[in-house]
Amino acid sequence: MIKESEKLDDYLAPHFIHRSNWIRAAVLGANDGIISTASIAIGVATASDLRATVLLATLAGLVAGALSMAAGEYVSVSSQTDVETADIEREKQELSDMPELELQRLADIYEKRGLKKDTALKVAKELTAHDALGAHVRDELGIIEVSRARPLQAALASGAAFSVGGLLPFIVTLLMPLEILEYSLYGFAICFLIILGVLAAITGGSSVPRAVLRITFLGTVAMGLTAMVGYLFNVNLG
Repeated sequence: MIKESEKLDDYLAPHFIHRSNWIRAAVLGANDGIISTASIAIGVATASDLRATVLLATLAGLVAGALSMAAGEYVSVSSQTDVETADIEREKQELSDMPELELQRLADIYEKRGLKKDTALKVAKELTAHDALGAHVRDELGIIEVSRARPLQAALASGAAFSVGGLLPFIVTLLMPLEILEYSLYGFAICFLIILGVLAAITGGSSVPRAVLRITFLGTVAMGLTAMVGYLFNVNLG
């Protein structure tokens, strides 16, 4: 009985695609927060003997990055919303100007998906009678509620995730000995990225090893190149 109840709960649970919008924004924000903040800290630490200098640069990068991420995500997703709104308005006009042509277009879509010609036309007529615009928005434009752009949600998720991700390297910069700070930042950042990859994979229902490899590889490259820049210029900021 318990197993049947658990199976029913799994069956009724929302699909992973329902979480795609905020997962994408959150993973992008946290990943960027960890890599960007750690890279700034590593780059400055290789060129400075003062902890205050490293802390100030890291904090500035954290604040600026979080605001930039939130603003950029809002603008980007708002642009997507504008496109969706424009297409929906155009579809409204087409339904008003040429309803028969739009009905046939809807029937053709269903026929291409595998329905017989008569069945496709019947389905198109019934859906048009129920909610013509909704049917065309969903089946012709491919816009569904799950994938609708939500600028504010994306901006808040990205900004908050960047702040959380960036705070982790900042704490390392605050607590670890200055002599080994670069190596500590690098090591801890990799650990943070691994944890993020695992959480993202579990939340999104994807492969954990693939997610971890993907999220840590580019982070390793970014931090390595940043440290190299600090060493090559060999500028003493302290």
